[in-house]
Amino acid sequence: MKIAIASGKGGTGKTFISTNLFHTLQLQGENVTLVDCDAEEPNASAFIKGKLLESYPVIQLVPVIDETKCTYCGKCFEYCNYNAIFFLEERKIIKVTEELCHGCGACSFVCSYDAISEKEDTLGEINRFGVSSHSELVEARMKVGVYSPVSILKEAIKAAGDAPIVLMDSPPGTSCPFIQTVDKADFVVLVTEPTPFGLSDLRQSVEVLKTMNKPFGVIINRADMGGEGVYQYLHKENITHLMSIPFKRDIAAVYSKGELLCEEQPSWQQSFSSLFNQIKDLYGDSCH
Repeated sequence: MKIAIASGKGGTGKTFISTNLFHTLQLQGENVTLVDCDAEEPNASAFIKGKLLESYPVIQLVPVIDETKCTYCGKCFEYCNYNAIFFLEERKIIKVTEELCHGCGACSFVCSYDAISEKEDTLGEINRFGVSSHSELVEARMKVGVYSPVSILKEAIKAAGDAPIVLMDSPPGTSCPFIQTVDKADFVVLVTEPTPFGLSDLRQSVEVLKTMNKPFGVIINRADMGGEGVYQYLHKENITHLMSIPFKRDIAAVYSKGELLCEEQPSWQQSFSSLFNQIKDLYGDSCH
């Protein structure tokens, strides 16, 4: 079972939920892998300590144009969906903007003059950490300056293999990295906060998941700090309210020190165990 923990905005508590759920499940002896898909700034390893098992680069092939063979026909420019090829026919100028390239290979395929070869470009790296004999952390880490983390998080999710339970700490927002992560999920946990911004971004996330036909539920973090708008929205749309986390100084203090709430306050383990049981039940219902 693959569970994505996501939100429409940053700072709502995705990593807080992901790491504490992971900790609870691995204490229960579950075979679980946590994948940190927030490749631009992965931070799950600040809370989950493990031994580095493997580290390897994520490589993409980008085009190299040999202008001695190029006839400046412009086919590669026409077929590039990502605007990664700059072309001025009149001036006979053609260049590759590597930062925009997605490595799809369309330009090489349509070139009839053997003017395009490919070279390797490093996008980032995958780090695998062993946490216990039955649990693992996989980290996607993007190289500074890379335009899109999608290829990197694809590799990270692939690295989780066939673990019985895979938790995916999704990137914030509802753009391509979010969609790529939740696309692989059997169930999505949306984390929000009871503020106008939280509600606005929650609406966007919900609409995306509905178009993808993904089962989901909502956790409200810092639950008593705002208004009733989020609660009213969940009730109106008949969306499952999975859990609430109160806005308390001691909880914030634990998180700010890079520690796990379920470790510092073991009574919370029952809450996260119940959360997982709810997800299992809801996922089972969605399959019928």
